[in-house]
Amino acid sequence: MLRSFHLADLFTLANGCCGTAAIFYAMDYMRRATPDRIHAAGGLIVLALVFDVIDGRIARWRHRASPMGRELDSLADVISFGVAPACLAYAVGMRTVVDQLVLLYFVACGISRLARYNITAEALSTDTGKVTHFEGTPIPTSVLLVLALVALAWAGRTGDGLPLGSVSIGGAAFHPFVLAFGLSGSLMISKTLRIPKP
Repeated sequence: MLRSFHLADLFTLANGCCGTAAIFYAMDYMRRATPDRIHAAGGLIVLALVFDVIDGRIARWRHRASPMGRELDSLADVISFGVAPACLAYAVGMRTVVDQLVLLYFVACGISRLARYNITAEALSTDTGKVTHFEGTPIPTSVLLVLALVALAWAGRTGDGLPLGSVSIGGAAFHPFVLAFGLSGSLMISKTLRIPKP
């Protein structure tokens, strides 16, 4: 199987490995809450984004795009830009039941958005075979949330120190900051939001 991989696929795998390592750092932060763990996790997710951009450029440059490469890319993106950011949010303090439900919604939206892209990529492409726009925001936009979490960890604003703290509605506590993840997920699955693809 490894012989069937193209050069771009190796960068895609590096993307997924960076996301997985970021999850390891998020778990380590739960054991020993030092900001460097969150900074490392955030840096790895940004590095995953770099690999994600490189793999697409290499595939276009070498004219080696393939269904296998597209599936690999989606699976790596789910880890690096869906699961890893949600784990990071949980690690820094968004741990109530409501927080967890919102984070699960965010991940589910990311999975759904990538699945939709994979089955509609051919229909959205022009005669040249290039997809001209995204329906909904691309999942790597979650890097913005990751950078926000890194900045909050650097400022010591984790746990109850998260912006807007913790609130309770009808006996259900949650951190309002988690709603940024809910919004991000909703934008990913939007059918009407169209973003030009570079």
